[in-house]
This record gives sequence, structure tokens and C-alpha cells, in this order.
Amino acid sequence: MTQQAVERTLGKLLTDEHFRERFFENPEGASWEAGLALSPIELEALSRVPRRALVSLHDDLDKRISRPSLDPDRGSPDSDRGSLDRGRGEAGRVPRP
Repeated sequence: MTQQAVERTLGKLLTDEHFRERFFENPEGASWEAGLALSPIELEALSRVPRRALVSLHDDLDKRISRPSLDPDRGSPDSDRGSLDRGRGEAGRVPRP
């Protein structure tokens, strides 16, 4: 029931596909299992975040900081290794839009 719990939940929703699937099926149960103490208001607010927005952002994250899905149809976590350096400018920095 703190800002820290909300931030931890958002982090898990972005980086942990399995948690994200469980959360949208049962927000209270998934949060409790993950040790995240959220109030009913926080659970309701987080449940209203569009799943497609979380998935889209997850897909744009560096795969080294995301937990891969256990779904074999989604491809292996190493299938996009070369993309980590794509689009990087001088000294490995990502250019700002």
C-alpha cells in the first residue's frame, strides 16, 4: 500500500510476462503471490492499464532485463540478440528522438 509497491508492480508487469498474464486474470491473487501489498484502489488502477500498452513497452525493452515467456510459440530469448546494438550511435549511446 505504498508508492514503492505500485512501482514494483509496474516493473513486474513490464518485465515478467508470466506475472502479467496472472495479474490480468486475478490481480489480487497475483500480487499477493508476488509479495506485493496493494490497496484495492491501487489494484483497480493498475488493472485499468491497457495490457497492450504493457506488452508494447515490454517488446521494446532490452531482453536482458525481461523474463522470457514460457510459451514456445513466442520464440527464444536469444532470437533477438543482435538488436541490442542496432540504432546505437557513438559510444553505444541510443540517439534521442
